[in-house]
Amino acid sequence: MTAAAALTVPAAAAVAAPVPAPGPHAGPPRQPVKQPVATGYGGAVSTVDLDASKAALGVLKHGGNAMDAAVAAGAALGVTEPYVSAIGGGGYITYYDARTRRVHAIDGREFAPKRMRADSFIDPATGKPLPFDQAVTSGLGVGVPGTLAQWDLALRRFGSRDLGALLRPAIRLADRGFVVDREFHDQTAVNEARFRDIVPTRRLFLPGGKVPEVGSVFRNPDLADTYRQLAKRGTDWFYEGALGREIARTVARPPVDPASGRTVRPGLMEPGDLAAYRAVLRRPTRVPYRGMDVYGMPPSSSGGSTVGEALNILGNFRLDARDPVTALHYYLEASKLAYADRGRYVGDADKVDVPLEELLSAGFARERACLIAPDRAAPAPVAPGSPDGSYEPCVPPGTQTRALAFEGPQTTHLVTADKWGNVASYTVSIEQFGGSGITVPGRGFLLNNELTDFSFQPPAPGRAPDPNLPGPRKRPRSSMSPTLVLKDGRPRLALGTPGGSTIITTVLQILVNRIDLGMDLPAALGAPRATQRNTPHVYAEPAFIDRYGRDLAARGHRLEAFPGPPAGVIGAATGLEFLRPGLVQAVAEPARRGGGSALVVRPAR
Repeated sequence: MTAAAALTVPAAAAVAAPVPAPGPHAGPPRQPVKQPVATGYGGAVSTVDLDASKAALGVLKHGGNAMDAAVAAGAALGVTEPYVSAIGGGGYITYYDARTRRVHAIDGREFAPKRMRADSFIDPATGKPLPFDQAVTSGLGVGVPGTLAQWDLALRRFGSRDLGALLRPAIRLADRGFVVDREFHDQTAVNEARFRDIVPTRRLFLPGGKVPEVGSVFRNPDLADTYRQLAKRGTDWFYEGALGREIARTVARPPVDPASGRTVRPGLMEPGDLAAYRAVLRRPTRVPYRGMDVYGMPPSSSGGSTVGEALNILGNFRLDARDPVTALHYYLEASKLAYADRGRYVGDADKVDVPLEELLSAGFARERACLIAPDRAAPAPVAPGSPDGSYEPCVPPGTQTRALAFEGPQTTHLVTADKWGNVASYTVSIEQFGGSGITVPGRGFLLNNELTDFSFQPPAPGRAPDPNLPGPRKRPRSSMSPTLVLKDGRPRLALGTPGGSTIITTVLQILVNRIDLGMDLPAALGAPRATQRNTPHVYAEPAFIDRYGRDLAARGHRLEAFPGPPAGVIGAATGLEFLRPGLVQAVAEPARRGGGSALVVRPAR
C-alpha cells in the first residue's frame, strides 16, 4: 500500500441516457452478445458480463497474468454489476501459481467493527433479533470492506501489473457507460423503494428519479473518479485516508432522506476499523476425489470444508451415469450431512476453534457415509457428527434443531487462466442485491451488508455453542467456494458460483456432474440444479423437478421449487477446463441470470 492524502471529490450524478441513434449505415442498437462457451489457447476468462470478460482478456493479451486479469475483471464488475460486486464488499480467491505449482487461498472477507458484540443484532427494545430486512438496510450490517486489501495482497504476491494499470478498463467503462440489460433493470426495480429513501443511492442508481430503461446507457462518473484516485494514491487512501473516514462516517450516520419515514440503524464502524483491516493469505483446503485433488477456501469461508466433506462422503459410494437418480440421491444426502457439520463447527478460524483437519478426514467421512441409506432419504434436519478423531463404523442418527441462517444469493464469480498456466478462481460479493443499500456519497459504490451472515441470536443455555456469532474484528461465515481441481499436480478445472448458501451445493453438483456422471463442463454447468442444506425440503429448479422429482420423491426427498431470488434459478456459475496441455475451455451460464461471457485469447479453429 502507498501513503494517502485527503481529497474531496464533488458528487456527480449518474447518467442513464438513451443509446445514441445509429448512423445512416448502422443497424439498430443491440445488446452486446455474450457467448457462454469459448475454447482456445493463450489464456481464458469467464464472467457473468461481457465488458468484464473483455477487460480481463485485454490484460491477458497484453502480457498480464491470471491474477492481473482477475483483478481487472473484478474492477469492471464493480461498474456493470454494482449490486453484487463492489469495492464496498469482499471475497475469496483460490490461485494456482504455475511457477511453484502450489495453490494459495486469499481471504478478503469483510470483518466486524471492534465494537461489535455477540448480541449486536438483538433489538434492545424487544430482546429479540432484528428483522432481517431491517438488519440488511442498516449501518449495523456493514462490514469493513476487504476487496481492495485483497487486490493489493494478490497483486503484490502473484501479479505482474500495478493496480492503477488494471483499473484503467473499468475507469473507461464507468466514464463511457454500459447498455442496461434486463438483469440490471430488474435488480434496480427490486431495490427501488429502499434506494429512493437513501439520498446518494437515489442520485446514483435512479437518475432522473427513475429505474434505468433497458437499452439505455448507464454511466457512473463518481466511480470513475474513485478508481482514478485509487490508481494515484493507492489503497491506503481507502483504509487509512480520507475515503476511509468518509466510509466510517456514512456507516455511523446513514444518509437516509428524513422525509422517507424509513429508519436506517447506524453502524459501529470507526476509522480505526478500516486501518486495522488486512487480507490474509491462507492454506487452502484439499481433498482427494476420484484420482484428483480438489482445493477450496478454508475458514472464514465454509466452502472448502463443506464441499470437501461432502466429496469425502461421496467417495464411499459409486456414482454411475447410467443411474443418475441414485447419484443425485447420494449427492443430496451427502450435502445434508456436510451442512449439519458446517452449522455446528465452522466459523472464523482466527476467532473460534474449527476442527478442519478432522472435518476433512477420511475416518469422519466414513462415519458420516454410513448414515446414508441407498433407497431412503434421512429425515432432515440431521444432527452434526463428532469430528473428534475417534470414529465408529456407524453412529445412531440424531436430530438437529438449529435453523439455517439466511445468506443472500447476490454474489458473482469469475475464473481466469493465462498462457503460463496460472489459474484464478474468484468469488466477490456485497451480500444482498444492492448490499446495504447505502452508497458512500459522491464515490459511486454501495456498501455491503455482509455482517448479516452472522447468526443473530446466541444459543439458549445448555445448547451447543454457535461458531458464527458476531464479535469484534470477526469475519462472518461465508459459503463462497472458489474451487480448483488438479490432476497429477496440474490444473484441470476451476469453478465457482454466486448463490449464498446454495453456492456449496451448486459447486458440489457441478463436480458430480463432470467427474462422476461424465458430462462435459458446459453440460455439467448448465444442468438443472437442486440444493439440500439440511432442511426438510430439497429446493430445486423447475426443470430438475420435472426430470427427477418423481423418482427422488419415491426415496423420501420432498422437492419444492426454489423460491429465489430470482425464483426458480440457483446460482450463475462460471468455470474453465484444461482439455489438454495449452487448450482451455471457458464456460459460463447459457441462460441463468441473463447468461455469462466466456472468452479466450486465441480461439481454436
